[in-house]
Amino acid sequence: MVRRYTGADIEIAFDMGRCIHARNCFLKLPQVFDPERRPWVSPDAAPAEEIAAMIRTCPSGALSYARKDGVEEETPPARAIVRVRENGPLAFNGGLQVDGEKMPRATLCRCGKSKRKPYCDNSHVEEGFAATGEPAPEVTDPPTQAAGDSVSIRPLENGPLGVVGPCEVVTGTGGRIARGERLFFCRCGQSANKPFCDGSHSRAGFAAPGPAES
Repeated sequence: MVRRYTGADIEIAFDMGRCIHARNCFLKLPQVFDPERRPWVSPDAAPAEEIAAMIRTCPSGALSYARKDGVEEETPPARAIVRVRENGPLAFNGGLQVDGEKMPRATLCRCGKSKRKPYCDNSHVEEGFAATGEPAPEVTDPPTQAAGDSVSIRPLENGPLGVVGPCEVVTGTGGRIARGERLFFCRCGQSANKPFCDGSHSRAGFAAPGPAES
């Protein structure tokens, strides 16, 4: 469920189902975001631009905003970025459509254990998932579409995340791994070629729902 908190210059939306408790909000703007307070969001407690800038660092996209002061809304990067987190999920940023839903940011499960697939729910911590965030780069890059196109992300039934559209895959520290327009990312946690799928989901008997829309 999405809750909305409306201030004079900005409206803040919070989707608890996508939150991975990175705590960026509380650590950076505690006067606005305080889990001990009710309501926990105070949209007028800081300038709208400070709040918007902080929300743009929310990796899961659980926080989003709408400006009410005439300032331009969040602009996605020209090419979507997929950041591989050490022992953790895939963090997407761009003009995304995740299972048909538009969003600028999303943190998606790659350990195979999330109860909220395709989204991460921090199960990788409980399960002791281990996978490097610094995989070796691809030797060559395939040609890509023009930057600025939207990126479609669809979980395939009992299989990987299918990503169509121009994106760049980077390590947790920002080094480029690959660039492409049609990629398949492991979400069973078993691939020997992480973050990409190598078909291990079939051998492992991985089971997870496919796309919500046909």
